[in-house]
Amino acid sequence: MPRPLRVAIGGIHIESSTFSPHLSTADDFEVTREEALLSRYGWLSPTQPWAADVEWIPLVHARALPGGAVDAATYEQWATEIMEKLAAAGPLDGMLLDIHGAMSVVGRSDAEGDLVTAIRSVIGPEPYISAAMDLHGNVSSVLFDACDLLTCYRTAPHVDVWETRERAARNLIEALRRERRPHKALVHVPILLPGEMTSTRDEPARGLYARIPEIEAREGVIDAAIWVGFAWADQSRCQGAVVVTGTDATVAAEAARELGGHFWAARDEFTFVAPTGAMDECLDTALAAVADRAKRPFFISDSGDNPGAGGADDVTFALARMLARPEIRDGSRRAVFASLVDPQAVAEVADQPVGSPVRVAVGGRIDSRPPGPVELDGILEAVADDPDGGRCVSVRVGGLSVFVTSRRMQYRLLDSYARLGVRVNEVDLVVVKIGYLEPELFSAAGDWLLALTPGGVDQDLARLPYQNVERPMFPLDRGFGADLTVVRG
Repeated sequence: MPRPLRVAIGGIHIESSTFSPHLSTADDFEVTREEALLSRYGWLSPTQPWAADVEWIPLVHARALPGGAVDAATYEQWATEIMEKLAAAGPLDGMLLDIHGAMSVVGRSDAEGDLVTAIRSVIGPEPYISAAMDLHGNVSSVLFDACDLLTCYRTAPHVDVWETRERAARNLIEALRRERRPHKALVHVPILLPGEMTSTRDEPARGLYARIPEIEAREGVIDAAIWVGFAWADQSRCQGAVVVTGTDATVAAEAARELGGHFWAARDEFTFVAPTGAMDECLDTALAAVADRAKRPFFISDSGDNPGAGGADDVTFALARMLARPEIRDGSRRAVFASLVDPQAVAEVADQPVGSPVRVAVGGRIDSRPPGPVELDGILEAVADDPDGGRCVSVRVGGLSVFVTSRRMQYRLLDSYARLGVRVNEVDLVVVKIGYLEPELFSAAGDWLLALTPGGVDQDLARLPYQNVERPMFPLDRGFGADLTVVRG
């Protein structure tokens, strides 16, 4: 009877904006090890037939909300643990590398490439490595060369996260059982777009990703994947990519070239997922629209400081513009601002009785761009503990509820609003630090605008001071032809 395959699992999963002043440290991460790590994966609870006769070896997995670059010592801590556990594990047949793909580390320009290079230095060239990634990750040449299989999500908003991880694991096991190292083909596409222009809800991304099943059905293809890349890091690896893996090198290369060509051909069709405008323009439209009950709640995305993409989560620009509106301050319109991270402000007011008058400065402590900290002179409306935001408060100023959290979080779930006493279907306006609306908010919205606000994940890429991104790069540059060279591996 053949011995069980031995496959390790681990990784570091974060999306990092190099334009954000936030520094991601160990406190930002959720870390799992041993059986708790294995229990994350649905194919092991219970074990699926394809995953049987495999010894799954947990290393360490660290995952965080997107933020700024990762502190070098934090990265080294987990990278070292991964290497030590790999060395102690003995001979391996493979590894599932569970990563995001857009991690930035202080002092490094290709964090995932460095991580997989270190892994190879421990396990050697023979074991297969399969990477499961976010479609907003980046595929550097180093990462491509070191991995045998790479795949990524096919939806944005991401509703296929666990399906993708299982596909990466299943492809790995099947390749090991075939005892044939897969062929792979990479095409870099010189396109750099924010996720809010590439949602798979809308064309052309919807149609582009819809081509994948037909490609995968071809004889000789194992997996096809498209990365739109990560726009908020100033690194040469940041651009679109297509990777096709297969049992036939020629078929894989032709499929990668084909998908890359479709991606490039669609470049001028990518538009924002919602109408856009400056913050004041969006407020004008929203406040006029909510007289129509069908437009309530009207959502505005404070997109430049979206913590779901790496924003600091404490830029006060959008809050200040809301407080400047008489109809919000006098209570004529009911509004919510979600949210600002400010543990100091929370600590100042959270122990007071609900209903107490409070005066507290909020925001602007991490990303101090104008207007900086804003003073709230209002009523302590609610206090709650949130699994994502920690201790949270709501301060009521006129008709506006301002949510302040102890930890960075994204108000993407309706339950998070309800903890602070807000039912969004009962308010006129919600301004939320987010990009495209996540599914629950999208379903709840009467209407929606995407405000092009300042911050570490500014949607107006032309305003960002790129220096290291490869040029020419669409849409920073136009009127050039793409060299869609296929790199085989």
